[in-house]
Amino acid sequence: MTTALFESSIPSLTQIARGKVRDIYAVDADHLLIVTSDRLSAFDVILPDPIPDKGRVLTALALFWFDRLAHIIPNQLTGIDPESVVRANERDQVRGRALVVKRLTPLPIEAVVRGYVIGSGWKEYQQSGSICGIALPPGLQQAARLPSPIFTPAAKAEAGEHDENIRFEQAQARTAELLASQLAATGVRAEDLVAEARDAALRLYGEAAQYAAGRGIIIADTKFEFGIDASGRLHLIDEALTPDSSRFWPADSYRQGISPPSYDKQYVRDYLETLDWDKRPPGPTLPDTVIAGTSAKYLEAYERLTGQTLPAT
Repeated sequence: MTTALFESSIPSLTQIARGKVRDIYAVDADHLLIVTSDRLSAFDVILPDPIPDKGRVLTALALFWFDRLAHIIPNQLTGIDPESVVRANERDQVRGRALVVKRLTPLPIEAVVRGYVIGSGWKEYQQSGSICGIALPPGLQQAARLPSPIFTPAAKAEAGEHDENIRFEQAQARTAELLASQLAATGVRAEDLVAEARDAALRLYGEAAQYAAGRGIIIADTKFEFGIDASGRLHLIDEALTPDSSRFWPADSYRQGISPPSYDKQYVRDYLETLDWDKRPPGPTLPDTVIAGTSAKYLEAYERLTGQTLPAT
């Protein structure tokens, strides 16, 4: 394992945001530097212990998918080496874990695609027989494969809150309201933009799920984020098809009726559920065994999907 990075410090650039996992810096008027830390959040709380190699896995796997799926939709990548935009003494913080990306305006929704009924979708299905207003066949078991993948958008939550599942029409209305000025400048209609995002998300998921199945991994669900440039052209942004944004299940241990084991932070969630913790900050310290086990899960996901070992820094 490499030394874990909890929080980056790059004085040569202006930091403009710090998310649960990523630190974002301004490079210039057209570009951002995104540094993926080894922070891990569970139940929307950032835990105090970083997971070694996690940020490098997320970056390398996102790059793999951006390249593999570039024929479907443009993405945020610029090809600029992150080490070229920081000082020499800051390069170790960005090596293997950072991207220089285009400055784009994010859509105010999470573009979630579900191929299986699990998580919040399973809870909603049990209550209403539908997910985000999409009626599903009766009698589905937990983790059942859906007849076909569905697009189930979510409203992005404020820090510390949960994203909210919404209907497609609500996603369109939310985009129209929150991006009114940007859309007016481009002449693009919010309704058309969200429909384009839905179609792209379903295609991205379909191709990725088919590929992953050949590597022994089921992609149960995933979330994409999209942004637009000054002309209103849609781009894939943020990350894509990583253990942080997706549920990856080992195909050989999958069965309906249970929540299958996964290559993501479920390993940490399962441990946290054994504690007397109210799921509010501050998060509890993790044992070394849980930290190592979680890191191993992320690394295994990368290796199984790409057929490669994680490049050394």
